[in-house]
Amino acid sequence: MSDVAREAGLSLATVDRVLNERGGVTPDKERRVIEVARRLRLDRALRLRPTRTLRIAVLIQSPTNPFHAALQSGFDLAAKLHVDLGLQLHVRHIDQNDPAGIAAAIRMEAERCDALIVSLPAAPRVAQALTEARVPVVTLATDITESGRAAYVGPDDHRAGRVAGDLMGRFLGADGGEVVMLAGRLDIAGQRAREAGFREVLAERYTRARLTDVLESGEDGERAGRLAHRVMRSRPGIRGIYLASAGAGPVVAALRRLGRAESTILITHEMTPDRRALLRARAIDAVIDQNPELEARLAVEAVARLLGRLEGEATDIPTEIAIHTCETA
Repeated sequence: MSDVAREAGLSLATVDRVLNERGGVTPDKERRVIEVARRLRLDRALRLRPTRTLRIAVLIQSPTNPFHAALQSGFDLAAKLHVDLGLQLHVRHIDQNDPAGIAAAIRMEAERCDALIVSLPAAPRVAQALTEARVPVVTLATDITESGRAAYVGPDDHRAGRVAGDLMGRFLGADGGEVVMLAGRLDIAGQRAREAGFREVLAERYTRARLTDVLESGEDGERAGRLAHRVMRSRPGIRGIYLASAGAGPVVAALRRLGRAESTILITHEMTPDRRALLRARAIDAVIDQNPELEARLAVEAVARLLGRLEGEATDIPTEIAIHTCETA
């Protein structure tokens, strides 16, 4: 304890109060003692929980969206893995189609929490609310660059869109054909980047494949199915669908009702349980996955670094993507 006190620049009594969990020490001093004790490999400090619990607000969509359900599972796992960090995760579900409500939720949580983890559309009032938050913000899965956020955890969506475009071009073959993109909301930066990457690759390498429509479902899976049914019924030349949001089941159901499931290439994102089953059934041709459970854990660790509960600097964390077909499902 004398070594810890010397390295931390604190009194032996303060170190004793922290290591023996007597309380009465400020959070900053407590953090310094624990960091030094762990660095010096003091056994009793390796799994020591800080006496002050920090509250982290997580703003994501309802688990009715399978991707956000996977994110929530990742946060549940992260809470168990990092129970020693003294972090309490509070998940709040938001409506992606209500920027005003989201901004109000951000302001409320920023007042009573120590940090925010958010997966939100980049609407101006949402970005403004994040900018005004006086706590660290980590954006997850889709970035909001003009929000003053401290770190971003997630994939390069422009690259993911290019991968989707390359797969679509290869599946369509030399004849190409018309392609429609079903997005959730194009004010979600990640989906906008996916569209740009998708367009680029088709223009560069597969000029006979043409992106003719980009339709927004508002992150409503059932609406995505209705949009798919409408556009496929009115446009017999469409040979491919790029689904960049929720609604895999309804879209496949629409194709089956029209008798076009086998003749239409369907490429989407996120290996959720329902999409895995559709991939196995060959109703989906390829899924580009970004491992949301891992992203959630990495976001928690980024916040822990920002709050001094883990060593190291909190920086942007780019996550890898993986391509799945029926053979890997």
